[in-house]
Amino acid sequence: MSRLPYVNPTDAPAPVREALQAALPLNFFRVMAHAETAFPAWMRWGGTLLKGLALAPLLREIAILRVAGLSDVRYEWVQHEPIARSVGATDEMIHALGRDEIEADCFSADQRAVLRFTTEIVRDVRPSGATLAALTALLSPREVVELLMVIGQYMMIARVAVTADLEVDEPMGAAVYGVTG
Repeated sequence: MSRLPYVNPTDAPAPVREALQAALPLNFFRVMAHAETAFPAWMRWGGTLLKGLALAPLLREIAILRVAGLSDVRYEWVQHEPIARSVGATDEMIHALGRDEIEADCFSADQRAVLRFTTEIVRDVRPSGATLAALTALLSPREVVELLMVIGQYMMIARVAVTADLEVDEPMGAAVYGVTG
């Protein structure tokens, strides 16, 4: 049982109710809806991170799974594994991430650079000069900043999910999220 109550849409103020009704019926959203003034805009922000970036969707999703793994958050992993698969993550990649093997041969050099960068951001806050140089040799400044936004968003999601001790929803899958490659 969640350590924080879930918002009932029928009891929520109109903007929150509308955002919840437009969203997937996930426990995470029902907890986040307590932040009444921020929730509707935060939902739009999350949609942008899933559908509106220059950053390649596969790089985004392996970074999200890396954050989930480093944060030991099953909730996040369960929701994003099918999305990662829908944008090209293979069984080998998913299993390697689950085993904390970010240097595995199943990852390209670009993917390993993103995974190293994500690891250093989550663990150390500041990436090493070598890690940042490797990433900026592969990604544009826009993509680097977008990757930082994704990492930050999913670090926050991980912390809320763990603090609330959310009950894990069934994965909604990429089609429901509207995520495409």
